[in-house]
Order: sequence, then C-alpha cells, then structure tokens
Amino acid sequence: MLLDDPVESLMISVTTAPTSFVSRLSFWPLQVAGWLGFLAVHFLSGLAHGKHISYLSVSMTSAIGGMLVTWPLHWLYKRISRLPTAQMLGIALPAFLVICIAMAVIYALSIQNYCPEECKPASFLGYVAYSGFTAYVILSWSALWFGIHNGRELAGARERTLAAQSQANLAQLKMLRYQLNPHFLFNTLNAISTLVLEKDHDTAERMLGALSRFLRYSLDQEPQQKVPLKRELEVLDLYLQIEKMRFDERLQLDFVIDPATEKALVPCLILQPLIENAIKYAVSRREQGCHIALRAHASGDWLDLELTDDGPGSPAFAPGAPPGTGVGLRNTRERLATLYGERQRLSVENRPEGGVRVRITLPLEMGP
Repeated sequence: MLLDDPVESLMISVTTAPTSFVSRLSFWPLQVAGWLGFLAVHFLSGLAHGKHISYLSVSMTSAIGGMLVTWPLHWLYKRISRLPTAQMLGIALPAFLVICIAMAVIYALSIQNYCPEECKPASFLGYVAYSGFTAYVILSWSALWFGIHNGRELAGARERTLAAQSQANLAQLKMLRYQLNPHFLFNTLNAISTLVLEKDHDTAERMLGALSRFLRYSLDQEPQQKVPLKRELEVLDLYLQIEKMRFDERLQLDFVIDPATEKALVPCLILQPLIENAIKYAVSRREQGCHIALRAHASGDWLDLELTDDGPGSPAFAPGAPPGTGVGLRNTRERLATLYGERQRLSVENRPEGGVRVRITLPLEMGP
C-alpha cells in the first residue's frame, strides 16, 4: 500500500520511461504487506462480530482484489502528483470513484459467493453500506500514498538543499584556499633566480625543494580537511624555510607549542596566510627584522592559537576599525566560519608594546 522508492521518483521526474525491475520491487512488497495487514484486521474483526470461519475467504478475496485494483491508482498517482492541485484533483477524483466501485463490486461478489446465508446483507442497502466501507479503505490508501509521497518529496528536497549547500561550501573553501599570494611566488622565484645567477646552487636547490613540497601539499589537501596541529606546523616550516632564506637573520621565530595540542585538529593551511601577513607587514618593512611568535595551548574544550609580531602594527587593527580586509585574513575568517559556524573566534589587534596579535579559538578536536 506504499510508494515506490525515491530512486523511482527521481527517475519519473527525469524521464517517462518504464520503471526498472528493482524500483517495482520496492512498491509491490509494501503493497502486499499492507493488504495482508488489511486481511488480518478484516478477518479478526469479522470473527469478533460473530462471523463464520468461512469469512476468511471474503477477507482474502477483498485483500487480493484491493491489492490489484489499487495498482493502477498507484501508477496514475505517480504521473499526476506534480500537476497543479486543481488539475490533479480533476484526474484523481474520477479514477478514485471508479476504483471504489470496482472494490465494492469485488467485496459484494465475495460475500455472495463465500458467506453463509446468515452473514449476507438482508437487502440491497446492506451492500450499499459495505460499499461505503470499501470507499473508506480506498480513501485511506490514497491518503497514505500522498502522505508518504509528499514526505519523501520534502525529504528529497531537503537532501538536495543540503547537498547543494555542502557543494557550495566546498567550492568556497577551495576558492579561498587556492588564492595563493602571487607576491610570495614571485618573490620566491625571483630569489631562486638570483641565487642561481650568484651560483649559490645549494641554497637555490633547497629553496626550490621547499617551495615544491609546500605547493604540492597545499594543492593535494582537501580544503575542508582537518589535520593534526603537528602536521600543520611541519608544512608551515616548509614555507618558513623559504622565507628564512630570503630574509636570513631579519626573520626570527619563536614557537611554543603545548605537547597536549600536537594532535589537535585544525583546518589545513590555516596558519600560513597569517604568518605571511606578519612577514609582509612586519619583517619586510623593518631593516632590523622582526620577531614572530606562535603559541598553542588547550583551554578546556577549546584550542587557542596566538600569533604575535613586534613590527610597526597597523591602523587597520586599531580599536573601532572594521575587520581586516586583506585577502589572507578575510579568507581565514570565511574558512573558519564555513567550517565551524559560530563555534570559532578570530581576533586581530595591535599590541600595546608594538606589533600585531592574532588569536584563533577553535573547538578542541583530537586526531589519531
């Protein structure tokens, strides 16, 4: 008595070709099970009202007949379910009345053929009363059909919406992650070219190898993937090796990582654009160089990451200023919002002693 599966519904929406064998199987077992339930309830109800055991034949004939006559109704409902309501009712109501009459005739014939005289209706009005019962059964079947159909349509629409949202989020994450700073690539390749011209082939080879491994990692990882903080720092070290070769002693690093956070999961390459900003706006603008520090520690159910530099700071991060509009910082905000929703926080501010402080707070999720 139930609908075919969602795969069949999807096929119907795409093509008018006949349904597959597997799709038909999804309807008939449920149809048979539903009418077997009708048989049991009908027969037991008859026994409870004093009917003879031969009433089983009436119940069986009615169940088999109902199962067969509702199949064309199922076929019709599938093909009109997407029509406007008025047009659908205009087709469904006449078909419903025809099926009700057919079911009433089957029921009346089964009573005539299988019931003893004492359980047959005393007059024609008794058969009319029985036809009301059969109409109620077909009406219930139809209501169940449309209820399940609409429920599956809503569930399917919800799943498609979630899938589309997921794909949109994934596409957004890919777009954000692949916006590599062209200045970084240009400066690195320019530095490698200079080293080659100066015949410092060993340093050029190391820089080129670090660049290759860093780019391979950044392109291989899925944007929504989370990696252990230890792995993130290893990849970040590839980037910093390149920058150290460029800036030499002007770039000083100080990483303090709580061992308890090494397995904490973070979005891949979430720290690189923040380090890149610090190098771009602090190290490259000071002849004496700059000190960059990274702290990571766990606080209850949260992972706290703090990145600081002792550069000149930025007016963009003064109190009351709007959120940073740089590509790296904006992308980091959007990635975190996409991955964690409201369960994350990123703040950027100028330090009183000079420089910029970036703080990221994420849910503490431990990896293997």
